[in-house]
Amino acid sequence: MINEQIRDREVRLIGPDGDQLGIMSARDAMKMAREAEMDLVKIAPNAKPPVCKIIDYGKYRYELARKEKEAKKKQRTIDVKEVRLSPNIDSNDLNTKVNQARKFLSKGDRVKVTLRFRGRELAHVNASRGILDDFAEKLSDIAVVEKAPKFEGRSMIMFLTEKR
Repeated sequence: MINEQIRDREVRLIGPDGDQLGIMSARDAMKMAREAEMDLVKIAPNAKPPVCKIIDYGKYRYELARKEKEAKKKQRTIDVKEVRLSPNIDSNDLNTKVNQARKFLSKGDRVKVTLRFRGRELAHVNASRGILDDFAEKLSDIAVVEKAPKFEGRSMIMFLTEKR
């Protein structure tokens, strides 16, 4: 809320340079803001009494937008990339998948390793856990297991993230 939108009887006022001016009526605070050729902005509406500050509102909004934009620029989204394996994978194919996962991890993404079972392969689930362990072992120099291998439906899933 700014200027005339403030309908409180009393407000705690903070001056343009950040010093406390004390508790006064909203009218007096508005008068002081006009004399300084600035705006009266309510910055803490839930306080008793509400806290208002004398500032240039346009400049204040610009600064907020700039800080928000700067924070957005610095943040990084982490994508989840998936690598699919089958229980009867050959060692060379496994090495290819490991290299693919290594590339994803080096870019800073999480890797979801899925071992899919079809038909009679479901009978040999315990023997296939070693494939995921071997996969994690080959990437142990740059990755750490975030979620251990877990059986869900017809597939076993494991998550890897980059070591910090």
